[in-house]
Amino acid sequence: MGPTAHGDIAVVGHHDLTDGSLRLVESAVRDRLARYAEGARAMVRAAAGTALASGRAARASGRPLAVVIPTSIGVPALPPPRDRPATGELLTLADQVRLLDYDPTDRDSCVGADERLVGAGTLLLAVWDGSPSDGRDATAHLVTYARARGIPVEVLWPEGAARVRAPRPRIPHARTPV
Repeated sequence: MGPTAHGDIAVVGHHDLTDGSLRLVESAVRDRLARYAEGARAMVRAAAGTALASGRAARASGRPLAVVIPTSIGVPALPPPRDRPATGELLTLADQVRLLDYDPTDRDSCVGADERLVGAGTLLLAVWDGSPSDGRDATAHLVTYARARGIPVEVLWPEGAARVRAPRPRIPHARTPV
């Protein structure tokens, strides 16, 4: 049966996937989830990107889905504007909604929420391109976090997947006086 026979599968990954990559990730996650023991639930934190693609994949594979939404003192919190449509769709796909106290506009708070999500699972499925964590993305950190706690990790990065790269800030060159 494996580690997911009676446990949950936490799914984390990059939020900045290209549109084409979202389709690739959804298909790859659907195929991977279909391999796990019946009854194992997929869990995601409500957000755009990997979370939404994984939620769609869970439903398409017949897998139950738990969605973690932010709360503040027990009251659901409004997600950031870019995550609102994804959160709405994930809530319609969910079999279960879990409330978790965190600030969805604060990166460190979101990483803490993801750590709790990972810790609640018996397996981590990480949609990860292998890049190190940076100021925006903590996928590498979550993989390390799971491994340090003995939680099995499966990394998934479909061929052809890509991330939207934010342009680097341009630093003007100093002009040499004439």
